[in-house]
Amino acid sequence: MNGIHDMGGMHGFGPIEIEENEPVFHDPWEGRVYGIVTTIRDAHDVYGPNGSRFYIESIPPDRYLASSYYEKWMLALENALLAKGLLSGEEIEARTSEYRDNPDATVPRREDPEATRRVIENIRLRRPLARAPDASIRPAYQVGDAVRARQINPKGHTRLPRYVRGKKGEIEKLYKIQDIQDHVPESKRGPQPVYSVRFEAAELWGDAAEANQSLYIDMWESYLEPA
Repeated sequence: MNGIHDMGGMHGFGPIEIEENEPVFHDPWEGRVYGIVTTIRDAHDVYGPNGSRFYIESIPPDRYLASSYYEKWMLALENALLAKGLLSGEEIEARTSEYRDNPDATVPRREDPEATRRVIENIRLRRPLARAPDASIRPAYQVGDAVRARQINPKGHTRLPRYVRGKKGEIEKLYKIQDIQDHVPESKRGPQPVYSVRFEAAELWGDAAEANQSLYIDMWESYLEPA
């Protein structure tokens, strides 16, 4: 999906502000959003089949740029619930109006120790990215091979940055096999070799590039073609 979320290489957005001693949550509502999303995913396939990133990336550009990190989570969940028919726009508006008119109203709370235990366990569970070796999956490229990032414009989520598409690079390192994280048809979903690809800055930015600079991007094999 080509949208405002894919901001790599774009100008005009100012420097990245790094907040010292940044807290996990700036306000209590952010923690509530995190809790709601992680809990509901434990019980429902609310984001399927598109995935949560699809809903985040579908937020209108002006709203996306004006929203904080957890606002994007909240808006994406709302859109997913609407798409699945689990909530209606009228229900969301009615509850929003209720708290707008009564900002001190008590927020409903339901205690579920078993769900809490299960969600915390899932959060802390380490899931290795690398898959077990599979003799049927052989890397198409080796270190030093010249490759080109494919020109693809999928409708769903992709981790192939727009600014690198069509550019030439060189295989720097071969990682192990990993599941692809894009939203792709089921017939093409599955484990693939992952590579670190080095791109010369001049290849990406032309005359505007800094001298003697390179950029390394981790890429699934389906992102690449021989150069």
